[in-house]
Amino acid sequence: MEIESKAQAGTMQSSDMMVYVEPAEQLIIEIESTVIKQFEHLIRERIEQQLTLMNITKGLIRVSDRGALDYAIAARIETAVQRSMEA
Repeated sequence: MEIESKAQAGTMQSSDMMVYVEPAEQLIIEIESTVIKQFEHLIRERIEQQLTLMNITKGLIRVSDRGALDYAIAARIETAVQRSMEA
């Protein structure tokens, strides 16, 4: 699968995240988080796991995290990628 257009998913509420995706020539993951110092490596790992499951190897992935748990990270990434293919 490939990110075909700009899309987003999520909210800026506590325990959630906003995910923005768009096409790019390489895989770039940008993370902004209220808990970045403690959990950036875990957030990045979960994002990479979900992208691997979806066979995404290219794209700009920007996330604005407000303490989302693993299942929310996976759901937001999957939804944003799916929406990018619907446009």
